[in-house]
Order: sequence, then C-alpha cells, then structure tokens
Amino acid sequence: MALLTIRDALNQALREEIIRDENVFIMGEEVAEYDGAYKVTRGLWKEFGDKRVVDTPITELGFAALGVGAAMAGLRPVIEFMTFNFSILASDQIINHAAKMLYMSGGEFKVPIVFRGPNGSAFQVSSQHSQALEAFYANFPGLKVVMPSTAADAKGLLKSAIRDDNPVIFMEQERMYGMKGEVPEDDDFTIPLGVADIKREGKDCTIVARSMTVPMALEAAEKIQQEFDVSVEVIDPRTIKPLDIDTIVSSIKKTNRLVIAEESHSFASVGAEITYQVMDHAFDHLDAPIKRISTVEAPMPYARNLEAAALPSVDKIIAAVKEVCYI
Repeated sequence: MALLTIRDALNQALREEIIRDENVFIMGEEVAEYDGAYKVTRGLWKEFGDKRVVDTPITELGFAALGVGAAMAGLRPVIEFMTFNFSILASDQIINHAAKMLYMSGGEFKVPIVFRGPNGSAFQVSSQHSQALEAFYANFPGLKVVMPSTAADAKGLLKSAIRDDNPVIFMEQERMYGMKGEVPEDDDFTIPLGVADIKREGKDCTIVARSMTVPMALEAAEKIQQEFDVSVEVIDPRTIKPLDIDTIVSSIKKTNRLVIAEESHSFASVGAEITYQVMDHAFDHLDAPIKRISTVEAPMPYARNLEAAALPSVDKIIAAVKEVCYI
C-alpha cells in the first residue's frame, strides 16, 4: 500500500489510464501548463503533451461540447471543471446531449466521458462557489454520479469511471484533496461503480454519509462509542447513481435506526431519496424516525463562522444519533 493524498490518488489514476488507453485525454481550464487549479493534473502535460492534456479557454459549454463529440467519435475524454459550480454553464451539453445520446440514437452512439472536479463547499468561497450539485445531476437518466471520500476510493472509482461506456459525473471535494489514505499499488486497481462501502461496522445505528461527511461521521461514531457505548455503522454509497440501496437496507435491518449526513441542501436531495427507499424497503425495521443532517436552506455565507454554522458538523451528527437512539 502507498500513502497518498486524494489529490495524488486522482493524479495516479489519470496517469495510469492515459498510459493504458490511447483514447483517454484530459481537457479543461489550466489542466496542462499550470498543472491544474488544484494540482490534480500535476505533471501530466509535461509527460504526455498537448494532445493528451489540453488547456481550454474559459468556456465550459464549449469544451464540454467538444468532449461529448469526441466521446461519440470513440475517444474517452476526462473533462475537468475548475468547480462543479461552473458546470452549470455546460449543463445543456451534459444533460441534453451526453445523458441522452445513447437513447436518442437507438444505441448507435455511446458517450464514454467523465466530467470531474470539486463539488460542494470550499473555504470561504461564498454562495456562487459552494453548491453541492449531486442531486441535480442524479435526477437525469443516462448519467452516473460518483462521490469518493478516501484516496483509495478516489483512484479506484475514477479508473472505473474512465473505463465506463456511459457519461459519469465524478464529484470530488476541495476540502478533502489533501487528506491521506492507503492506496493499493496496482496499475489495474478499480472499484466497481454502484457498490457502497461499509466504512465502520456497528449494531445500534446506521449513518449514511458521502464525500465530506464521511470523515465527520466516522469521528462522530468514535465519540458516541466512547461516551455512550453506542455502536454506529457508517456506510458510504460512493456511487449516488446507481445507488446501492441493498447495502443500506441490510444495515437498517441490523441497527433499526438511520441518520443521513450530506453536504447538499435537504429539499429534493439524495438524502430524501434514500429516506424514501429505506421507508419503502425497510419501514418495519425502523425503531425511530430517520434524521437528516444537511446544509441550511440558504445561500452559503462568506464569513467563516456563518459558513461553519451552515454546514454539517460532527456535533450535529452526534446530536442526530442521540435523538434516534433516545439517549
């Protein structure tokens, strides 16, 4: 095992897939000579040149369209958005073209493309740069949505996304790029899309968390165990669409309680979908109402203290677990 940051694990996945498949290339703003806005593409342009790592103008709709066309022609583009907030400008290409082309062409055109970059909040970047857009993209058939929370997951899931024949929305978290974890030293290490991971086993309560809230949930689980002797299971879906609801339901049947921690707003969120599916598949196994921890229903403040108050936290997750466990 190698100890890598999430940033370097993503870089390693990109490098290995460029070497493995001559059809893979990266395109986006500042991905080449500048080594990427968050240094995920560091060193790749120097190693592979202009045709494999392509700098673009500041025109998300334009280079997303080039990527979709390239994918239809048989290439495997990896399109980097400097932030998924900017992907809103390219949403026509992502939703009306990439997501629908296989269906509208009667199966004639596959679109093997990955749209990747940071999603959700950063550090004091305010309202227009702090949106968690996974529920938005997961709403459209034809798109797969992936959100890694560890270095190993980042590498294994990105490699699987690049090899997938469908358009994949690959959402990283800017706050997590520097987090370290063990990653298998294997050029062919992949993690299948659509398979959740049990990050911590427990028997008294289930927390379903993703991306930034996974380390929060793990910290909360440890504190609850030590203080109240309550055993908490933490599940990371990893892939939002397709969603591995079976792993979540199996956990509920064991723990009988559920807390959902997510960075997005609560209305029409992924957490709302998980809540419905758990009610549909495991209602009789619930011993308490499901609790959700989300970002407050307001544009993200700029002030550091207000930003912290708006976002999920370890303390908020602990309070929710205590509530469903009647502590």
